Amino acid sequence: MKQFSVAMLGYGIAGKAFARILNQTHDEIMEKTGYDVKVVAITTGSRGSLYCMDGIDLAEATRQLEEDGHFDVNSTIYSTMSSMEVVETVDYDAVLELTPLNIETGLPAADHIRGALNRGKHAVSANKGPLAWYYRELRDLAKEKGVCFFYETTVMAGTPVFNMADNCLQYCKIDKIEGIFNATTNYILKEMAKGVPYEEILKAGREQGFMEADTSMDTKGWDATAKLTVLLNVLMDAGITPDMIDRTGIEEVTLEDIEAAKSRGNVIKLMCRGTIDENGNVIGKVAPEEIPATDVFADENLVAVVSLYTDLMGKLTMLQYGLETTQTGYGVFIDTVRILDNLK
Repeated sequence: MKQFSVAMLGYGIAGKAFARILNQTHDEIMEKTGYDVKVVAITTGSRGSLYCMDGIDLAEATRQLEEDGHFDVNSTIYSTMSSMEVVETVDYDAVLELTPLNIETGLPAADHIRGALNRGKHAVSANKGPLAWYYRELRDLAKEKGVCFFYETTVMAGTPVFNMADNCLQYCKIDKIEGIFNATTNYILKEMAKGVPYEEILKAGREQGFMEADTSMDTKGWDATAKLTVLLNVLMDAGITPDMIDRTGIEEVTLEDIEAAKSRGNVIKLMCRGTIDENGNVIGKVAPEEIPATDVFADENLVAVVSLYTDLMGKLTMLQYGLETTQTGYGVFIDTVRILDNLK
């Protein structure tokens, strides 16, 4: 039995969900792949880090953060190593980049991935920043070093958009992408249409655990912009950055706007669109739009949706229902398993 060592940079929603799934499936993974997957390092920004080459007890790590708010400083595996120190010094096989998004630069997450790849280590990113700003460089570096670089969780959580493109659409050319990628704005607009006061919407979203205290990244359209940039870079080799997307958030959308749209048989959604202009350049736009209430994109039960327009398979649409943290962890998990499949 071979050990496959994982270093986790960040232990928030995605990290804890990944840990739960790994604990649940650990024995099955061993049986199917022949690898004993162990997490040997966990870093956080302000709650301490853990390091143990024999493997960290993930259930206990999660308990400590949820009950105590930090890792046990008296533990023999407690560490003061930073994420970059782990990247550069720990003997792991794959790094999981789960740190918070920096939409303005994609750093330091991109440096974490770059450092791992340069050491010949595999990388999985749930962080959109590195792909929004440095996708081509990181993709090419992974190829040069002969290692895997996967990122399913960056868009629509665990919905297998990139896995489908890699495994089922190898010879298709994608020339247009459209979708709704931000669950928070989708939820806000849906609740506004019901007449729920804005502050009550925010309060309910935070209580349900999917909405941050500061929603400006969502309402200003930055999160959706980052996701659209990732899709365009990965699926259309756009080579663009978030500042090149035409971006408008939902902050100016009023209840009057929503009711006026309804009178026309429409609903308002924060739509993301990417296509190729007359000069052959990939361009993107994020903005509130009126769409027919009968359109699949208008389904009020949807969390997110993406349509890919291809030359050989026509239009393909993937829908995401439900907003469970497990979905976010599953994207990281399946990318990790995908690495194991590539090692066979």
